[in-house]
Amino acid sequence: QVQLVESGGGLVQAGGSLRLSCAASGRTFSSYAMGWFRQTPGKEREFVAAINWSGSSIHYASSKKGRFTISRDNAKNTVYLQINSLKPEDTAVYYCAAAGVAGTLHIEYDFWGQGTQVTVSS
Repeated sequence: QVQLVESGGGLVQAGGSLRLSCAASGRTFSSYAMGWFRQTPGKEREFVAAINWSGSSIHYASSKKGRFTISRDNAKNTVYLQINSLKPEDTAVYYCAAAGVAGTLHIEYDFWGQGTQVTVSS
């Protein structure tokens, strides 16, 4: 089992950048694929990006390519999501999650963090 804690969210102006972090507990972090999702009120959780256990395979939602970068540091038990050129429509709660494979569906993920709020002002 792994516990996940996100951080790095906040209020930022459009055009700015944020780096979200997700710290994992447990010695088995490096065996998990990790994903980032986001959710706004009344909408389903939306896939953003996923990375396999070694970082050698990365997937992005087609609409997220270019501004979003996922990475991981297994020595620090942490996965990151860099978001550049933020837009008001990026406003959401961002969640990290752990799974056996780097899938794009939220139902494929076994463990979730509590989320971090990102708010982008225009």
